[in-house]
Amino acid sequence: MALLRALIRTARMARNSPRLTSGLPGDDEVLLDAPDDRLGPALVDAGRGEYGTTAKLLATTREAAEWENRDRYTMRLAAFARCRGEWLDAWQGDSPHDPDALLVKAELAVRRWWDSPARAELLRQVGPLITAAAEGDPHDPVPWRIALDHARGTNAGHTEFERLWGEAVRRSPHHYGCHVAALKYLSAAWYGSHHECFDFAERAAQDALPGSLVQALPVRAAFAFLTEGGGAVVRRERLDAAADLAIAVSAAYGPSDPWPAEVRNLLTYVLIRLERWTDALEQLRLIGPYATSFPWDRVSDDPLSQFLELRDGVRLEVASRMPVHPRSEHGGRAPSGDH
Repeated sequence: MALLRALIRTARMARNSPRLTSGLPGDDEVLLDAPDDRLGPALVDAGRGEYGTTAKLLATTREAAEWENRDRYTMRLAAFARCRGEWLDAWQGDSPHDPDALLVKAELAVRRWWDSPARAELLRQVGPLITAAAEGDPHDPVPWRIALDHARGTNAGHTEFERLWGEAVRRSPHHYGCHVAALKYLSAAWYGSHHECFDFAERAAQDALPGSLVQALPVRAAFAFLTEGGGAVVRRERLDAAADLAIAVSAAYGPSDPWPAEVRNLLTYVLIRLERWTDALEQLRLIGPYATSFPWDRVSDDPLSQFLELRDGVRLEVASRMPVHPRSEHGGRAPSGDH
């Protein structure tokens, strides 16, 4: 019987798998962490050791209160500066009090020491940089997202966390990055629990603006539970509800849109763990060429290869569950096409 089941499964894969590639870009078309049209030129400029485009981009986000874009661009630019930081050094030398340069400098400092065995001690020395970034523009919530990450890394207690969270939401009540930072602090892997993490995520999702990525926060709580384990058990119904809410958020954006790409990649991971193969395949179609390092870098040192491998696996799982002989719309077996 086991051999028969294996043969049937192989037959289903062989017949159905090729047509399930529809809507999926080829492996060589998939890009990891592809920048959008605004960030791309800034990274090219930085690669030449120049900062003019970056300075203009971040100034625009600050002046227009584009806090979500500002946060994303800051993180990407700081990650780039870890490898090639000449442009940031030049920027700081020419404009030491520029609020945008101060913001990237603070983010870079936190990233630089995060993986150190002496993380807490080293990060405490970074505090003045975050304060300087916050003072650069009192309306900017992004320094407070950095402060929340900093609090997690320095073992700050809940009282300090609540103070920082209050400063963050006072500036932008629905800021996605600040909510993600708070969720990490409240996770079971850090200073909370799975239930505390879910409670926070679900309340935030209920209060979120229509179409906001904050509505997908519960799927991050689901990811934390599925990857960290331990602690209290979370009901399957709660995990499915988190996935369903994130699916609805994803549906509000167009296919191959880089803006929700990370949420879609995260959602796909959760759907795979929940063995919701058809839903996962649909998200892969919506992702298009926009693979993101997170969450695949949590399970592999080669996130792009991991994404492509799991994409093939999802396609085969869906194919294996389809009938060998698809039925026609009249209920009979589909014609073979031979005459």
